[in-house]
Amino acid sequence: MEYRYNPEGVCSSEFIITMDGNIIKSVKIIGGCPGNTLAVSALVEGHDIDEVISKLKGIPCGMRPTSCPDQLSKALEEIKKQIA
Repeated sequence: MEYRYNPEGVCSSEFIITMDGNIIKSVKIIGGCPGNTLAVSALVEGHDIDEVISKLKGIPCGMRPTSCPDQLSKALEEIKKQIA
């Protein structure tokens, strides 16, 4: 199932996340730092939603209190509520 999330406080503007049960099948991050967002997407694909949330939650970006990885964890928390 495909989910869309609009992150806040970061350079990226949208996350498009495809799930298969609790497994992240794909993540497309629109905007942001291209190399970093492609790397984050590649690293989380195929992993369990809870594992990824625990690894990414709370990561800041420079002086910002949030980051694209942190916002991805928030998106996954929202998805988790919907699939529960």
